[in-house]
Amino acid sequence: MTDGDRPTRDERPNADEMNAIRVHEHGGADELAYEAVSRPEPTDDELLVRVRATGVNPIDWMVREGYADDALDPSLPYIPGWDLSGIVETVGGDVSAFQPGDSVFGLVRMPDPGNTYAEYAAVPAADVVSKPESLSHTAAASVPMGALTAWHALFEEGNLQEEQRVLVHAAAGGVGHFAVQFADYIGAHVIGTASGRNERYLRKLGVDEFVNYRDQRFETVVDGVDVLLDAIGDETLARSIDVVNEGGRLVTLPAPPSETVIERARDERNATIHWFSVTPNAATLAKIRDLIDQGYVEPTVTDVWPLSEARTAHRESERGHVRGKLVLEIGRERTSDDDRPAEPGRRAQTDRLDPPQD
Repeated sequence: MTDGDRPTRDERPNADEMNAIRVHEHGGADELAYEAVSRPEPTDDELLVRVRATGVNPIDWMVREGYADDALDPSLPYIPGWDLSGIVETVGGDVSAFQPGDSVFGLVRMPDPGNTYAEYAAVPAADVVSKPESLSHTAAASVPMGALTAWHALFEEGNLQEEQRVLVHAAAGGVGHFAVQFADYIGAHVIGTASGRNERYLRKLGVDEFVNYRDQRFETVVDGVDVLLDAIGDETLARSIDVVNEGGRLVTLPAPPSETVIERARDERNATIHWFSVTPNAATLAKIRDLIDQGYVEPTVTDVWPLSEARTAHRESERGHVRGKLVLEIGRERTSDDDRPAEPGRRAQTDRLDPPQD
């Protein structure tokens, strides 16, 4: 399907269908097809959510390309996406916590397909919570995967405590910008690496020490780190061993660490390296929502596109580290200027992209 093949208003799906993005074959962004599909039916423990927005995460295009592991290998064709914010349309017979009209958000079904690149999604009621009152659906959709990953990495794998020193690599990224704010909130000393143009942004988020990876190798200017969050992997993870304290904890996100790196961390620093796959966690997401509504945490949405421009969003994500998050906006009904629809590719921050770190 070419960009010119999108349905026009006269080609809208009928009442039993919806518009969605589907992947029929693994490959590049051109494999994202915008088409009419059957509207899902919720089971007794599910909600049918009218999706207003869905977050775009690097794992979305990795799965599309066929790079992900067996746990993230959906049967073809499939609808991408795991983040959503939207309005409950109907509730399953066993659901009592929500009712039609409620605004909800969440990370749904992961590692199974979440099917959120669509106008409607049937989601487990246990995976979502009420949307932050202070955020539009567009902003709320940017939160779940990145924020849950950052929270789990810092507090469950890293056991970060007040006054400890934490280093966040790719601190301006989708996970990093949440990690900085969480660590600052609990009173940790936060060190962040990113490109130079992100220094002012990250200091506003809570970074105490900033390292411009283009001008400095972080291991020459940083030491004494208790917890390290690595969103880059490979050489960056190996170099990070040199900056952690004896008994420190390194949490890496891109891929499981090699035995060689694990052994080196243990032998040289008596340090541990942790890797995990994020999964839905409504209780933690509710805590994050409350921090957002209380003003302690704020998501950054860099660019917004309509659902039909999913190819453009994926290509943008593939180019490098985005400041904050990218979002696909589905719903067009808005109740305030803060929740207005975005023009395709509307920039929500002045700096759009942070080039990949080496």
